[in-house]
Amino acid sequence: MSAPLKSPVVRHSPSTGAGSPDVWGIYEPDTGSIQYICADPATNKAALIDVVWNFDHRNYRFSTESMDQVLDLVRENGLEVEWVLDTHPHADHLTASALLKERTGARNAMGALVSEIAKIWADLYNLPDAFDPQRDFDRLFEEGETFKIGELDVKIMLSPGHTLGSITYVCGDAAFVHDTLMQPDIGTSRSDFPGGNTTELWNSIQDILTLPGDTRLFVGHDYGGPERDEPQWEATVAEHRANNRHVKDGTLKAEFIKRRQERDATLPLPSRMLAALQINLRGGRLPPAERDGHHYLKVPVNRFD
Repeated sequence: MSAPLKSPVVRHSPSTGAGSPDVWGIYEPDTGSIQYICADPATNKAALIDVVWNFDHRNYRFSTESMDQVLDLVRENGLEVEWVLDTHPHADHLTASALLKERTGARNAMGALVSEIAKIWADLYNLPDAFDPQRDFDRLFEEGETFKIGELDVKIMLSPGHTLGSITYVCGDAAFVHDTLMQPDIGTSRSDFPGGNTTELWNSIQDILTLPGDTRLFVGHDYGGPERDEPQWEATVAEHRANNRHVKDGTLKAEFIKRRQERDATLPLPSRMLAALQINLRGGRLPPAERDGHHYLKVPVNRFD
């Protein structure tokens, strides 16, 4: 695989007609994350999805260049932000949800099972009262729920596996599938975090691949590929079914599970993970300041293999 890509990239995937959103993908090079703007071309109302709050994990300092870049695109295209959305509590980057809510006035949301994920991590951090998703998100979506971006309908698909509470946002012919699939030449995402499950990941991906063949699938990450240096994040259901190296048509479930688990067993924890979950499970907020006015994070020792 190529080395991590280190320059920001922005691409527009235009609406294909009535009921189809405009989508901008904004690549964040430090974590290989893709941030999205999903907009209704009829009303210019928009949702921001999985936007990054930049975090220097070596010096434990924060900055907002990625969020600022996203908001600049919003302004340049005359959009109004209605929703700030996350697909799951991220382990490899920090969510800008709370900051975006403050700057835009939009509602923020995540999947309802984030409450179950919060219980797992409250135990791992020994912080029993730290996380309250009902407090920190305006909406917690259940499987099958719908809402609107402008005049566009959005449906929630529960997509566990990477985490137990990951969700997919399906808006017309666009689906934001987060850390389930990666690009076809890479395959799929890991399923070994606390609450993750490889069998559930397989089942979630199969549900996603039953969407119409021309559905545009927008993934959560890209790190380059064996034969490319440019980041990619969009491919259709049909392209994944024909070419995804882990789950293309004809792949056996047992074969996928074995391959995914063997690969996951070689992977270290993401470098930002133990900071990220404490903040992301607070909706992108730091822990309360202590008596000296500073914020502190807690690190579990000897809790992970």
